[in-house]
Amino acid sequence: MNEILPFLGKTALITGGGRGIGRAIALLLAERGADVVINFVRNQAPAEEAAQQIRQMGRRAEIFRANVGKIEDIHRLFDFIEQQFGGLDIFISNAASGFNRPALQQKETGWDHTINVNARAFLFSAQRAAPLMQKRGGGAIVAISSPGSHRVLPDYVAVGASKAALESLTRYLAVELAPLNIVVNAVSPSLVETDALKHFASLSSPQVITRAIENTPAGRLVQPEDVARVVAFLCSPEAFMIRGQVIVIDGGYTLITPG
Repeated sequence: MNEILPFLGKTALITGGGRGIGRAIALLLAERGADVVINFVRNQAPAEEAAQQIRQMGRRAEIFRANVGKIEDIHRLFDFIEQQFGGLDIFISNAASGFNRPALQQKETGWDHTINVNARAFLFSAQRAAPLMQKRGGGAIVAISSPGSHRVLPDYVAVGASKAALESLTRYLAVELAPLNIVVNAVSPSLVETDALKHFASLSSPQVITRAIENTPAGRLVQPEDVARVVAFLCSPEAFMIRGQVIVIDGGYTLITPG
């Protein structure tokens, strides 16, 4: 294995890869040698900008519009990957969405949309990814979860339930895909300092970021690059014996707050 470029010759798919955590993962995997497919659904410009950065590294980068909450779009995405690359080595299930409402105000449409994008998409994408990885002799799958999978957060019932399902799927897939030499894990970042978080904080509670930093032993918020480095490790041969785990990335935040 090339220690400087451990993913050289590998193909990686990152859903929701144009912004925030997904973008950081796409860029880091490319820096370490991977060709990358960036999936997006609404924001094409950031996805194209990320792809351009990757091409400047000398890697191949393709963008593909698909709403992974729709089964037919999942099939279109993986058909594209099979046609363009012939196989797949790394799948990062990062795309996420949700309608934040109290449980008694949650609507059927919001519930279905959240579950479909955050959990159902992971299962049916893994079904398509597995044979493409089998062609390459194996691969790695990493899902992006959330502390809301096990902690009760305000108005987070649909997203929290979807992330709990995502983590359960991670364990089942880790066992069922092991014979195909496919390693499956998840990461669970706490508040990550992205443009979306800053926008949310400015609209609702400007103090949310300050309070989070004060309660984090590491002294700062998690950065997208922090998440990307852990994801890259889980995709590497060094993480071969880590299976079905949910790795918390929070700078120690949950060590001193109710978990």
